[in-house]
Parts: sequence; structure tokens; C-alpha cells
Amino acid sequence: METTRHFVATVYVVNGGATALHEHEKLEMWLPPGGHLDRDELPHEAALREVGEELGLAVDLVTPRGALHSETARSLPQPQHFLLEDIDVYNGDVGHQHVDFVYYGRAQSRDIDPEPGEAPADAWEWLTPQQLRARAHELPADVVEAGERAIDAVEGNRTDSEEVSG
Repeated sequence: METTRHFVATVYVVNGGATALHEHEKLEMWLPPGGHLDRDELPHEAALREVGEELGLAVDLVTPRGALHSETARSLPQPQHFLLEDIDVYNGDVGHQHVDFVYYGRAQSRDIDPEPGEAPADAWEWLTPQQLRARAHELPADVVEAGERAIDAVEGNRTDSEEVSG
């Protein structure tokens, strides 16, 4: 079986010690905002666009430091995680995967106002680290861990990161 792969970007949006998750209708699991990269779109641009579409929020991405620049090259905002995710598995064979650029983002409010066609505002929940752990039986393990790390990175004001405005 041939495996198809698509590039996606995900953002763990943090405000007030909690991150926003919703139950993804198609994938039937709790996830943060994110989606496929459009043609010619950079990963961090897709991340910011997806948050805008799904939550109606502007965020600042919190990214690892270490940019390199020259006359012909510039560093892009780095994801916090770079994951290969199995999406469709048939009889042990992987048919589709996502190559996921996972970012952390700082939101100035929790006023969710999604664009038409997106999950409604009341489908989203803001979960603290304690709530993530308490719901570990219903959340993917990587979502719990990344959610906790995102809250720590954004709220803890880590000095090994910088913010990229959206």
C-alpha cells in the first residue's frame, strides 16, 4: 500500500494557564487548532491562519531561539515539535500520514469567534494542565504532553524562546 503524506501545522493556543482543544469531528479525537498547509504557504503562516480561522484569535508564536541569517537565507520560526502522525491505518498498513509542524501560541483573550464552517465557539474547551491529566483517558497522550509543555513555555516565560507576532 502506498502511503500519502500531507504537511500540516498545529498550534497549542495558551491563555491564562490553559490551552484550547476541541473534539475534531472527522478524526474523532480532541485536538488543538490546525490544518493543511496551502500551496506555497510556509508552516508558521499556516499555523497563524488556522488559528485565525478556527478560533478567530491572533496569537504570537513562541518559538525556540537560534535563528540564522545571511544575504540569501533567513530562518523561519521553528516549531516546538515536528511529528509524523498516522491518520489512516488499514490492516496494519498506513495509508495516510501528516507531517505536523507543532507550534505554541500566546493569545491575549479567550474570546473564540470562529469563521463560518468551523467548529462553533462552544465546541472549544480551555484546559489547564490538571484538567489535561484528569482527562488523559479520553485525550491522545501527545496532546496531553504537548498541551502541558505549551502552557509551561507560554506562561512560564522560558528564556530559551522568542515570540513571533501573527
